[in-house]
Amino acid sequence: MAPSLSPVHFFSHGSTMMLGEESASADYWKKCGDEALAAGMKGVIMMGAHWDTKGDNRIEVATKPNPGKNPIAFSHPSTYENYQLNPDLPSAEKVISHLRENGIDAHGNDQFDWIHDTFLILIRMFPGGCPPTVLISQNARYDPHWHMRIGSILRKFRKEGYLVVGTGGAVHNLYRNDFDQMLKYRDNFAMPSPPDPEMLEFRQAFEDAVTRNSGPGLRRAVTRLMKRPDYRDAHGTDEHFIPAVFVAGAAGDDEDEGVAAVLGAEDWELRNMANSQFSWGSWQISAPAIAAA
Repeated sequence: MAPSLSPVHFFSHGSTMMLGEESASADYWKKCGDEALAAGMKGVIMMGAHWDTKGDNRIEVATKPNPGKNPIAFSHPSTYENYQLNPDLPSAEKVISHLRENGIDAHGNDQFDWIHDTFLILIRMFPGGCPPTVLISQNARYDPHWHMRIGSILRKFRKEGYLVVGTGGAVHNLYRNDFDQMLKYRDNFAMPSPPDPEMLEFRQAFEDAVTRNSGPGLRRAVTRLMKRPDYRDAHGTDEHFIPAVFVAGAAGDDEDEGVAAVLGAEDWELRNMANSQFSWGSWQISAPAIAAA
């Protein structure tokens, strides 16, 4: 019998105001966190959008024992200052070793302080305390096929009870956002007019790619999104899309055939930013795990 697989999530983390504002996305993040804890999750392996590493084949894994948090705008420090981060150093070494065994130039980084794209999600998912977490960087060349391979290499940790998460954005182009309502009224969800047509078109293409494809077809569908004419409208830069490619690698094996993504929640921010939350699979919760929760 094949080992059970933990779920995979692609979360659009949105603006920094998502930390302090209530939303459908925040409620869904909490729901996913509760399910992971109830299932006895071993830890989290996460790729965010704001950390990249130079070099053709290089990736870094966070190994700072007591990392700080980069300060964020538009959210009061009380929403994140006292949240104790929990870097999983033994698992980080396992991730580094496994990547190296598969030909990736992986290294630990013992100076990296965490950024809001990761700790914002963790605070919302696990408000009672940060679980053991491994953060991995992107590679600054943003090669989608390379990052998909990273996800496929780390897929094995799903069989060991780790939750694999990518945080970025379904539609995330700061150059096309409308900041007026947030700057004047601190209202990041205000929609003075509908999103631009290109944003709506790409958002729908993203949903179609991940909910109508599974297994290796998912990997092909997600990488093809970067070839769309409206891709650069939806993503002025690549770093918020790359975690989706990483997740497709972790959720797109032959063994994953038939398991398509589910859209769990969505919020539009700053008029043109689509914060869509997608999940693949579900936890196989045993009776002892439920009792312990």
